Amino acid sequence: MREIVLDTETTGLDPAAGHRIVEIGCVELINHLPTGKNFHRYLNPEREVPDEVVRIHGLTNGFLADKPLFAEIADEFLDFLAEDPLVIHNAEFDLKFLNAELARLNKPALPSARATDTVVMARRRFPGAQANLDALCRRFGIDNTHRDKHGALLDSELLAEVYLALIGGREPGLQLGQGKTADLAVTAGSAPVAVTRPFRAPRPHAASPEEEAAHAAFIAKLKSPIWLS
Repeated sequence: MREIVLDTETTGLDPAAGHRIVEIGCVELINHLPTGKNFHRYLNPEREVPDEVVRIHGLTNGFLADKPLFAEIADEFLDFLAEDPLVIHNAEFDLKFLNAELARLNKPALPSARATDTVVMARRRFPGAQANLDALCRRFGIDNTHRDKHGALLDSELLAEVYLALIGGREPGLQLGQGKTADLAVTAGSAPVAVTRPFRAPRPHAASPEEEAAHAAFIAKLKSPIWLS
């Protein structure tokens, strides 16, 4: 199954007020795991970036001046998304901006039903707890110490790990190993704890002749078993 983890950075909070996208970052997942194939573009928003917003993501007017317009990368972006599901943290915000950009180009909107919102997932799983990306990284023991500012690609990479944790993919019981022991990292509260579990060789699936004979003897004691009628 292919999914796309997506994040944007913008010049403000509302495209209806003229704010635009300045960065798009996407991470491809196959069966919930990153493949290493990403989509990342900085964009010229065709307007000034307010100082208070620059302090959040660090993308200045000078840096963005020679970057492509959204119109120049729109087809490449949509090709990367294809028709696959999206994973977005606070999906309403990002889709609102993306659909405003697509509307300027007379392209179809991305439907909200296509997106899995990890904020909603986190609030359902941890009612009353913080659901921002930093808080979820702390909860699941995901290293985000290199995140001093917001960044669309970096945040998508972190969100891919958070998403895997939210759906249970980082549980220790799912780790496969061929050695005699498996050293696993699980989360207790907000701190990772090392756990060593003994390796047990898999049991053969085929029943032995003795087991088949015992099973037949047991079935013979049953009165009219329906699978033999």
